[in-house]
Amino acid sequence: MTTTVTRNADRSRFELTVDGEPAGVLHYRLTGTVADMFHTEVDPRFGGRGLGSTLVRAALDEARALGWTITPSCWFVRDYLAAHREDADLLA
Repeated sequence: MTTTVTRNADRSRFELTVDGEPAGVLHYRLTGTVADMFHTEVDPRFGGRGLGSTLVRAALDEARALGWTITPSCWFVRDYLAAHREDADLLA
């Protein structure tokens, strides 16, 4: 299984693919350098594989590289950050 996460800046979202198939998205609103991550979704066909966490991890890594801070409006992103306190510095 090959997973890829890319940022689609035109659509304000991170896109997850599995073996080339669209598998999930994480939507954000960018205001200055603050990204409100407000919705994460993984296609049910790909559920139960930890791909939501893979998607959030990649989005947070990209946000850090871009100098963004995060507002986790999405419950999944909020829960991920609560479990990964090492990323608390990203919180706006």
